Amino acid sequence: MDTDTCSLLAPTPEDLPPSARLLLEKFPEERVFAFFAPMGAGKTTFIQSLCQCLGVKDRVVSPTFSLVNEYKSDFGPIYHFDFYRLKNAEEALDIGTDEYLESGCYCFLEWSEIVESIFPERFVKVEIEPDEDGTRHIHAHLVK
Repeated sequence: MDTDTCSLLAPTPEDLPPSARLLLEKFPEERVFAFFAPMGAGKTTFIQSLCQCLGVKDRVVSPTFSLVNEYKSDFGPIYHFDFYRLKNAEEALDIGTDEYLESGCYCFLEWSEIVESIFPERFVKVEIEPDEDGTRHIHAHLVK
């Protein structure tokens, strides 16, 4: 198996926390995780599981209107972005997204397609594909 890839299945919402733990174990040195998935695929729900694995006690919600939420964790601050409302990467730069991405802190990015041009050299691309029965197919690979 390629050491820079990871494929997981989450047939039920209860399978997301163990999948999140496996993803974090697979990429222990990485801090930027960019999510690519259709509306309703479970990006925020999976990010909630990742944050739980990292010791976040705060309520994890999609920052659709604030664009970025900060959570306290056992690993320092975690930044959770939702770029759905942005028109382009320049708008993300206006809020200092590049500084967050270079901070060395965990950054979880929803609707990453919009800002892909400003990603750091290394990041984990996470694709979530739901099927008809609700099973989430989670494919992740290190982009470098």
